[in-house]
Amino acid sequence: MLEYSNGTRHAQNEGLITYAGIGCVFNLYSGIQPANANTAITTQVLLVSMPIAGVFGTDVNGTLTLGAVSPSNAGSSGTASFFRIIKVGSDVVMDGSVGLSAADLILNSVDIVSGQQVSITSGIIIRNNQ
Repeated sequence: MLEYSNGTRHAQNEGLITYAGIGCVFNLYSGIQPANANTAITTQVLLVSMPIAGVFGTDVNGTLTLGAVSPSNAGSSGTASFFRIIKVGSDVVMDGSVGLSAADLILNSVDIVSGQQVSITSGIIIRNNQ
């Protein structure tokens, strides 16, 4: 089994932070999550788009803390099933599952209503030994 040092995990996250840059957007969608972050969005519905103010995040020893995600009003109604983070220029940074538990992004409710303010108060990405 591979075991990474804190320094290696930190370097990996610093690369992610550099790639994501400044001005990313955190999108919540309904529908089936694409096979991977390289797969295009097709029939999925964008529920809300929330800008990440400033830099994507900061890292300490392999734990990345997201930058501030600005609350936004939902443009569509639906059940949030996955998120996708997009950098300026439309390149995908990552995507992941959304749920009430056992998901990459835990929300207090996955039911989004058009016009509702949606917010993400904090977020961390922990790069584990893999």
